[in-house]
Parts: sequence; C-alpha cells; structure tokens
Amino acid sequence: MTRAAARSRLALAPGAITDVAGLAVGHAACTGRPSGCTVVLCPQGASAGVAVRGGAPGTRETDLLRPENTVQQVHAVLLTGGSAFGLDAAGGVMRWLDERGHGVVVGPARVPIVPAAVLFDLWLGDPRIRPDADTGYAACMAASTAPPAQGNAGAGLGATVGKRLGPERAMKAGIGTASLHGGGFTVGALVAVNAVGNVVDADGSVLAGVRRGDGTGVAPLPESLIGADAVGPGQATTIGVVATDAQLGKAEATQLASLAHHGLARAVNPLSINDGDSFFALATGTSARRGDLTLLGALAAEAVSLAIRNGVRAATGLAGAGLPALPALRDLPAR
Repeated sequence: MTRAAARSRLALAPGAITDVAGLAVGHAACTGRPSGCTVVLCPQGASAGVAVRGGAPGTRETDLLRPENTVQQVHAVLLTGGSAFGLDAAGGVMRWLDERGHGVVVGPARVPIVPAAVLFDLWLGDPRIRPDADTGYAACMAASTAPPAQGNAGAGLGATVGKRLGPERAMKAGIGTASLHGGGFTVGALVAVNAVGNVVDADGSVLAGVRRGDGTGVAPLPESLIGADAVGPGQATTIGVVATDAQLGKAEATQLASLAHHGLARAVNPLSINDGDSFFALATGTSARRGDLTLLGALAAEAVSLAIRNGVRAATGLAGAGLPALPALRDLPAR
C-alpha cells in the first residue's frame, strides 16, 4: 500500500452533528477506566423519535418518545458507556438543564426530558467504575457547537468492534460524527460504535473487526463469521443520534430514526441479536421548513454510515494498565 493509500484509509468524512443549528455536544470521561458519556444538548427543545432494533438494548425515556404520547420535545440525548449503570449519567444532564431553567412545565416545576442509550464496556478494567450523574453533568459543561472529538472520547472511550470470536481478537473503535447537506437541509449523525461485528468500508472491505488468529491484521469476512458467537446478549451495541434542522413532528422523527438504521446495515457486518442497537432522531426546526422524509432519511442513513467509519478511523488502540491489547485501525500494518 502506498503512503497516499494509507492516508486515504484513515481519512475522515467531513462534517459533524453540530452543523445542525441548535445543537451542542459534550464529552466526559470516567477516571480509572476507559468509559465515559456524550451528550447532545438542545436546551430550547427539539422534536424527537427513537428506533430500538437491537436484541439487548439499554435505554431511558424511550416510551415517552412514542408518537401517541404527550410530551412533544426533548432537551438532550445522552449516549453513555457503563451498561445499564451508565443510565445514572442522565441525572446529571437533567440537573444541568434544571439549573438553567430548561424543561417541560409540569405544575410548579420544569422537568428536563433526557432520553438515553447505553453501550457495554464493563469488560475493560474495573467494572465498578462507570459514568454517573457527575459524569453527565461534566459532559454538559464541556458542550460546544464546535465539531466534537472523535474516536476515543466520551461514550466511545470503551467502544470496541469485532468481538464475535472473543474479545482477544477484537479491535478498538470509538465515537464518530459526520454531516450531509441536501435540499436546503442539514442532517448530521453521532454514533458510538461498539458492535459485535466488523465495520466495513463503502466497498465492503473490512476496516476494523475480528483480527486474524496470529494478530497480523483483520480477518476476511468469511473467517470472521465462522465459529460460535463468543459474545452474550447485552455485551455490544451501536447507539447514535441523527439530527436535522428540518421541521418534523414526533411521528416523522420516529420514522427518521428508523431510516437511520439503514446506515448501520451498510457499515456493520454482521449485525447480531446480541447488539442492542438504538438510534434517536432530533429535529430542531431551525430551517423553518418542513422536511421531506425520503430525502432526510437517505441523508440520515448515509451520515450514519460515514460516522461509524469515522469512529473507527479516529480511534487509537488500548493496552497496558490491566487492559487487553486492542489495536485500532491506525495500528494495523498497511495492507
């Protein structure tokens, strides 16, 4: 492989979810273990939907997003490590929003609405260390409208892929973002990539996933699929947020979240019943125009696939201090 080809292999797709006006993103890390959380803030409120398709999800406030239910907007979405324990981080996001007067008016109070989804990273280091309310609050304090860090950041700190044949043959992944523009709208995606399967490029070649038995590189797809699945339910997932500046209602946002899963199918192979894949959709309405779901869905799916690939391209490997050796794409020899 030439130097130019090697650079191309690691080249990130452009854009970020913060290109959608009205959003800010912040990361925070746990101390003592590779785990953390990522918050997407929309404190003035945004229409939201969710599509949970994985067989082992960990989520919060997803029933509230059903189109027939009464609350119409959310004020943040949280992606977090720590498995179900990590849902505690949403309390810190609520506290940050409450201190600033954001939320749905309910009697004498304002209640911030913060849906959340978790990924499993407890096998990396001390499982007693996981995101909590203070971690969620710290992510809000760090939030910015600038493009967020990718790879080993926030909810991507403990993210890995290629675990089908066991963690000893897995690779480091991370969190990625991308955005696209079309029809006068902007659509962005933010994805924490922690799949059982491999992450594949647009041409179907494997970027990161199950490594060869001798550790020299990524196994070809047939080899990575043969053998018993070594990962049990709930031990992997890909979670994310897609967002647009179009005006959408809750039912349309729910459809947009569902369409976003097509991007997951383009970039992760195989998808597994052991993945708890969940995608949220946000519509800020800052474009002041109604959106066409065919266009927005196509943009969302493509943004998701680009963000997933960015997450593995930006990742750096883990090793030492009691952690397993987990190389990232950039650590593997050029092929």
